Amino acid sequence: MEDISSYVQKNKERFIEELFELLKIPSVSADPAFSQDVLNTAEAVKESLLQAGCNHAEVCDTPGYPIVYGEKIIDPQLPTVLVYGHYDVQPPDPVELWESGPFDPVIKKTEIHPEGAIFARGSCDDKGQMYMHVKALEYMVKNNVLPCNVKFMIEGEEEVGSESLGWFIERNQEKLKNDVILISDTGMISNTQPSITTGLRGLSYVEVAVTGPNRDLHSGLYGGGVANPINILTKMIASLHDENNHITIPGFYDRVEDISAEERSEMAKAPFSLEKYKNTLDIDDVYGEKGYTTNERGSIRPTLDVNGIWGGYTGEGAKTVIPSKAYAKISMRLVPDQDWMEITKLFKDHFESIAPKGVKVEVKPHHGGQAYVTPIDNIGYQAASKAYTDTFGVTPIPQRSGGSIPIISLFEKELKSKTILMGFGLNTDAIHSPNEHFGIFNYLKGIETIPLFYKYFAELHNSNPD
Repeated sequence: MEDISSYVQKNKERFIEELFELLKIPSVSADPAFSQDVLNTAEAVKESLLQAGCNHAEVCDTPGYPIVYGEKIIDPQLPTVLVYGHYDVQPPDPVELWESGPFDPVIKKTEIHPEGAIFARGSCDDKGQMYMHVKALEYMVKNNVLPCNVKFMIEGEEEVGSESLGWFIERNQEKLKNDVILISDTGMISNTQPSITTGLRGLSYVEVAVTGPNRDLHSGLYGGGVANPINILTKMIASLHDENNHITIPGFYDRVEDISAEERSEMAKAPFSLEKYKNTLDIDDVYGEKGYTTNERGSIRPTLDVNGIWGGYTGEGAKTVIPSKAYAKISMRLVPDQDWMEITKLFKDHFESIAPKGVKVEVKPHHGGQAYVTPIDNIGYQAASKAYTDTFGVTPIPQRSGGSIPIISLFEKELKSKTILMGFGLNTDAIHSPNEHFGIFNYLKGIETIPLFYKYFAELHNSNPD
């Protein structure tokens, strides 16, 4: 039997080249122009699962983009790990800000990744991290060290709200039956201090439209006499925070958990440099809710942010108009106990209530999901912690993340399983931004660490069958 470290080093170039081929396919789920590419990626993922050792893999149709399912069942009496990931990616825009083609993967050395990082859309979120699991399976099968059953559920709509996932899970309860769900779609503190994400924020995403006159108007003839939808929209948005950056929507904080001083003290032990944080983002100072640290604002507190705003004339030169309409996309990150549907309704009721006469306001909900917390006494967490400790030589720190994976609460509700978040990306990897990248160290270290999770999970499960 070849040990995992040797196997990874021997196959390093092949692992990178195979990931490159996957990254070259522009599987942008948000843009119908890329629909065939999304379907092609699903087929490529299915083939990779079969080549890695799954004894069954298929592309399953849904009302939207397909879900790739694969499995390697060695003994029905053994525990089963369900791996979730996604093969769709964010749009690459603005393309002009990429230093290399978003779908032409290249390796570049950086200060944080001196051994090189793979620059491409999806390299970290989530093709690179998903593919670690495929290669980990390959190692376990080839070396006959797979200690339990494994199933894969890789979807193509994560970046647009996972609309078809609930439909698929509802109809495939038995097929997806498992003892733990394993996901790598999160990050860790650094390459020297790993962490395991134990909490994720929920999400409510809406689009708002403000309509004024029935057509664009000449700003000289009508300016000052007719409500300007852009002016009104910006005032309404500004009113959603007070002088302490506290969200002003009535009832918004009713279910927000007050984290104890003890837990906040434990969170503060995670290594963090405020100066390095500011320098990395090229900002003079941080900004956020009064009374909380930067790390707390991004993990245990809810937020409201404008993700896009538009209206009127934005082309070259000047066009003096009062626009008929103005729009914004707004997301709210939520904490445990906040229900995303309830928050969406609170937002809608409040936003419509503060609209002045002279305009009409429409709030269109897009998608959302609940927050999630994994207890650290769970055997899945313990197995992950032991695996990281073995490969990094340092015990990982449990950490709540500011991001959202809305489907995790769905998994627990429908499949009755806990989810373990073994992420290997870094906050600096520019996911959802131009020049997204994933360190080669991180990619290979993930492949090395994941088989140890299976080893320890099987051992802990056998000694704690209930």
